[in-house]
Amino acid sequence: MQTKSLKIKFGKDDLVLETGKFAKQANGSVTITYGATVILVTTCMSSEIREGQDFFPLTVEYQEKTYAAGRIPGGFFKREGRPSENEILGSRLIDRPIRPLFPEGFLNEVQVMAMVLSSDGENDPNVLALIGASAALSISDIPFNGPLASCRVIRINNEFVLNPTYIEAASADLEVVVAANKSGVVMLESRAKEVSEEEYLEAVKFGMENLKPILAMQEEFVRLYGQPKAKVELKLIDPVLMQKLELLAIEKLAKVYKLSKKEEREENIDLLARELQKQLIMEGFLAADIKTGLHEIEKRHVRKMILEDNLRIDGRSTKEIRPISCEVSVLPRTHGTGLFTRGQTQSLAVTTLGTGQDEQLIEALDGQKKKSFMLHYNFPSFSVGETRPVRSPGRREIGHGALAEKALLAVMPNKEKFPYTIRVVSEILESNGSSSMASVCAATLSLMDAGVPIKEAVGGVALGLVKEGNKTVILTDIAGLEDHFGDMDFKVAGTKTGVTAVQMDLKIDGISLELLKDCLAQSKEGRLFILDKISAALTAPRSELSAYAPRIDVLKINTEKIGELIGPGGKTIKAIIAATGASIDIKDDGTVLVGSTIAEKSDAAIKMIRAITDEVEVGRVYFGKVKRIMQFGAFVEIAPRKEGLVHVSELSKDFIKKIDDVVKVGDEFKVKVIGVDELGRINLSKKQAEPEQPSS
Repeated sequence: MQTKSLKIKFGKDDLVLETGKFAKQANGSVTITYGATVILVTTCMSSEIREGQDFFPLTVEYQEKTYAAGRIPGGFFKREGRPSENEILGSRLIDRPIRPLFPEGFLNEVQVMAMVLSSDGENDPNVLALIGASAALSISDIPFNGPLASCRVIRINNEFVLNPTYIEAASADLEVVVAANKSGVVMLESRAKEVSEEEYLEAVKFGMENLKPILAMQEEFVRLYGQPKAKVELKLIDPVLMQKLELLAIEKLAKVYKLSKKEEREENIDLLARELQKQLIMEGFLAADIKTGLHEIEKRHVRKMILEDNLRIDGRSTKEIRPISCEVSVLPRTHGTGLFTRGQTQSLAVTTLGTGQDEQLIEALDGQKKKSFMLHYNFPSFSVGETRPVRSPGRREIGHGALAEKALLAVMPNKEKFPYTIRVVSEILESNGSSSMASVCAATLSLMDAGVPIKEAVGGVALGLVKEGNKTVILTDIAGLEDHFGDMDFKVAGTKTGVTAVQMDLKIDGISLELLKDCLAQSKEGRLFILDKISAALTAPRSELSAYAPRIDVLKINTEKIGELIGPGGKTIKAIIAATGASIDIKDDGTVLVGSTIAEKSDAAIKMIRAITDEVEVGRVYFGKVKRIMQFGAFVEIAPRKEGLVHVSELSKDFIKKIDDVVKVGDEFKVKVIGVDELGRINLSKKQAEPEQPSS
């Protein structure tokens, strides 16, 4: 098969789409090249629907091969293992915008795999992989309502930059990943340093303008190299069944949805489903179809309530936020805690402070990184009243934690101001919508309670959308069912000053910039309301750290003394740590961080470090230990690997006939520095360090 390609200028480099060279047995296969970064994206579809399948089984795998960056994996096995957090986030970045673009009722299993084959260390491949996924699906025989395109936009010095390098992105005050199709915006993923809604919208607009040529390129790629779409079975509900369900269920559903409690509604819906199945199975309908049909009737009813009756499930207005309560210091031995409850969603956030040794080491395509702020999100089954096996964090947990972490990054203190490693864990204790934004609020309370000097409090709110034809309703603070039956999940976090993080996912084709503008304005109103509630609980970070948190002292030493402090094979620094129990982190610039929960241990470690690294001062008194004895005097260690000579004449004011009579190896006493010669040899005196005896 002949290699087929198209090329277009996309920011600073050419973007090349190519097919026909790799993975020719896949339903669709595309390589996307940008600079020296190359990603292979394949997509495959099962030939049949799995028996009993009642949902669309789409899986997306994004993989960063270490060979792409010219490195060998670490660890004993020397091969790639479980996905990294970055790979999981990359998989989610591809999955979220493509999932709504498959036809309704399409239940064949589809797998999309994106493999980074070459990395130039400058261009982030995950956004490029999304373009590749769209192109691979579009040219394949898999039903797909594409194409879509994506880009990363940053702002540096008030100028927008398309497809920035890693270095450029690191210094930006705004970063937005935009995914769009011809209908409008499909997905947003953003971090920012407190920018206004207007500035944010301008960045999205800039991204969308630059995506138009990429969409046109994919359309041409499909025209030239695309396959006819396969005829597949679309599992749509029997219209006759839908009529019967509508007739039998609608009045009962209306009563159910007047119940205020989520648990009561769910219980009654289950009862109704069993009733209907018992009745309609006798008429030849399948139980699974009855359940699916009832779910669709529910969806129609909830959406009709919102669009036509202007009623939400729990009786709130469109902009109304559920009751909020905020608490701090709810656990006695942790460094900081925040409990944020909004309706039936509750997050307990716990902050733990550590030293430099607690930083997370991350292996990435662009090299090793250290991470000193982490936010981890846990979603136990009891939060929604269910039972399921306890496993390691899944994609949901990783994604929600990353979003909340991103929201708080803008207000976190730098290492110079606050030299701690900070970990926040959000435990979701109840969930009925927007637990990620609850995590942001709880984390803010927890950080302030721990005494972390964050710049401002950060709050978050999730908005929903119900859109049919020309009718559109935006919902503030969506509950679980509004998210489930709605068309959008739009999460916005920020301070009173501006936006810090945005994530938007759609279930419809796309939304206009005008509608996005309205959503941003409504989110700001909700966010400011929530921030007032947070401020009422705690107005600012506490001035003192918890007694159980480590104390970190910062020292500055001459860089020439670093080797001396470490010692051969780390012997000296290890000895100090062993003797004091303090943690010690030495930076290349001569900064030394000494950490301990006990002040006396920190003080002891600092004293030992100072003794080694400070220049020996003539006239200063040290406490030393005799290491060797010679006929002419004794060698005394005044600091690790730092010795001086006490000449026999300086041992005592009295005449000494034999030195062994006066001093022995291991003796400890005060000595005074009386001189340092041009070779750095230290002369000490014991007798001059002794206090003067009063005359009788």
